[in-house]
Amino acid sequence: MSKSLPRPHGAPAARLRQRKFALVRRFHVPEDVLPGSLVQSHTRCGKPTCHCAGGDGHPAWSLTFMVDGHKRVERIPQEWVAEVQRQVQAGRAFQDAVREVLAANAQLLALARQQRRRRT
Repeated sequence: MSKSLPRPHGAPAARLRQRKFALVRRFHVPEDVLPGSLVQSHTRCGKPTCHCAGGDGHPAWSLTFMVDGHKRVERIPQEWVAEVQRQVQAGRAFQDAVREVLAANAQLLALARQQRRRRT
């Protein structure tokens, strides 16, 4: 059976712990978040009489994300853009919260180690 890590105390540890648990409560693992980036580009269809031949091209949306270490790009229909954008933003907020929780854990570990050194 493994020994549990020491728990730091004091105001800095309490603040980190409060923030960590607020984020954990706030960011349960949602089912409808997306990773990656949603971007609009412009493409030309190749028809010589089309307006895109002399202009910026037709607007096209794509979602770029990673799966198993490989980059994927999926075209997104115009009617999905608003919802996909909402899900990408929610995914970013979730990832930011997870990174902050991990950083808080590392800082709490460092505080516990410092406090242990002071006692000995």
